[in-house]
Amino acid sequence: MTIRVLLVDDQEMVRAGFRMILGTEDGIEVVGEEPNGERAVWAAEHLHPDVVLMDVQMPVLDGLAATKRIVSSTAAAGVRVLVLTTFERDDYIYEALRAGASGFMLKNASPRN
Repeated sequence: MTIRVLLVDDQEMVRAGFRMILGTEDGIEVVGEEPNGERAVWAAEHLHPDVVLMDVQMPVLDGLAATKRIVSSTAAAGVRVLVLTTFERDDYIYEALRAGASGFMLKNASPRN
């Protein structure tokens, strides 16, 4: 079984880094990349990834609002969102989980953790 992943971050280098890391793993396929939350909602509904790796702070629509839209969308039913950030703020964790995220990860975590 292949896990289909959508990468969402406003920084192209961050997306490229995640794509490189995930590309070395068997059973993971990056199916798309988006630079903001609005595009993430569209991609989740049309590309049907299994998981969205979602940045918190982005232009147009932030990751928390986009997460809420994705998990409540019937067109994106079953899509799980893992929220990513560089900021160790408890309010982001709580808001991400309230928005329906399945998990929360710091971007500075080791690729093997």
